[in-house]
Amino acid sequence: MTRQSITLAEKNDEWLKNQVAEQEFNSKSEAVNYLIKKARDQKEYDDYVRLKLSKAEKSDFSTLTKDELLSKIKSKYNNV
Repeated sequence: MTRQSITLAEKNDEWLKNQVAEQEFNSKSEAVNYLIKKARDQKEYDDYVRLKLSKAEKSDFSTLTKDELLSKIKSKYNNV
């Protein structure tokens, strides 16, 4: 693992310290790595949804409502 030095706003540092104190994470580094992973996962999910919705819009035909289509996409993504 690479070692980094970052500067945090006091409020963010306090939040990280609290996460460790409450035993949500073993260290501030673990918390930061978790947050980065969640952000990457969210971006992948957002990109996937955008792609599927774009593809559906371009197909010119669907019997599904927007909500049904979104639900189907979410279900498929969660099963991957």
